[in-house]
Amino acid sequence: MKTTNYLSLFVVLILSFCLMACSSDDPENTNTSDNFDRSLMLMNWADNIIFPSYQNFSNETDALKTASDAFIAETTLENLNTLRQQWENAYLSWQTVAMYEIGPAQNVALRSFLNTYPSNISNIDALIDNQNYNLADINFNDEQGFPALDYLLYGIADNDAEILNLFDNDFNGDKYRQYLSDVVNRIDNLANQVLDGWQNEYRDVFVENSGSSANSSTNRMANLFMEYYEVRLRNGKIGFPAGVFSGGNPEPSNVEALYSRDLSKSLCLKALETHQNFFNGSAVNSSSSAESFAQYLDFLNTMKEGENLSTLINTQYNETRSVINNLDDNFYNQINTNNTQMLEAFESLQDNVVYLKSDMFSALSIALEFDSGDGD
Repeated sequence: MKTTNYLSLFVVLILSFCLMACSSDDPENTNTSDNFDRSLMLMNWADNIIFPSYQNFSNETDALKTASDAFIAETTLENLNTLRQQWENAYLSWQTVAMYEIGPAQNVALRSFLNTYPSNISNIDALIDNQNYNLADINFNDEQGFPALDYLLYGIADNDAEILNLFDNDFNGDKYRQYLSDVVNRIDNLANQVLDGWQNEYRDVFVENSGSSANSSTNRMANLFMEYYEVRLRNGKIGFPAGVFSGGNPEPSNVEALYSRDLSKSLCLKALETHQNFFNGSAVNSSSSAESFAQYLDFLNTMKEGENLSTLINTQYNETRSVINNLDDNFYNQINTNNTQMLEAFESLQDNVVYLKSDMFSALSIALEFDSGDGD
């Protein structure tokens, strides 16, 4: 009976997506002269949002390395808990940069190496045992990053005493400590490498590419912005584990932060907040905002349903935040106890897809260059 209910909900969701995608209520631009200064928007993105986000992320990964080194030197429960807390801090900070897979991050496949989940735990166990691996190999993307640390710090044994014993025993504790160190160092090195790339060269390349071609920085960021919303946020954090893409059959083991469990909602909310702040051009380290997609739409006087399109988009962001806030902190538990609420969160995220993907892209004359693969 439960499976039948999920399948019914799945069919309803798919039909609703098709209806929304076929909507003829296109946005209206009352200002037909598009002389918006995209270079100012690129400067705001680079200097007030992307670069400071990477700075903050690098600081957190540096602190993660410090905590890891302390735990490896002295495998106490106190040091383990400190390491766990810093892993959580860095993982939340990761949500603020995960969208920017452009330039230096794209060059090193940052997102693939740092947050491919669920982890391949059987491979991790094997790599720890045989000590034969190269984490720079793309084939090892699901044996490292934050999900791998989630497993190492929470999932390799049933309780804290057993976890500590694995890292501290004379038989193979040195192997566990080495793998932990290698995973943390890899995260920190990649974070610093991307930060250096933005600081030393890519910032100027990004800002100067201010045209309107498909390869311009604005168009590329718009596509990354939308791809992240649909594929990483809507699908990855909610849709896949809730069973939207598996015939209505929930797959709770696909949640982010599977082993620590209580972090999954916080990661999702941080990603949503980052996405909305980018839309509004909100600076990372201050309360100011500047040129952005929202301001661009307002400059063009883009209206839909009698309201500013930017207002409709922000209203839907806020409604989605309320829906996600009502979920269990532990998405694994949420799916197993009341998956209908997870499906409602997915639908709420989907409600903004039409405004963003169809209406905003049309108003800004930006071509969609990616396919989410799910028909909307």
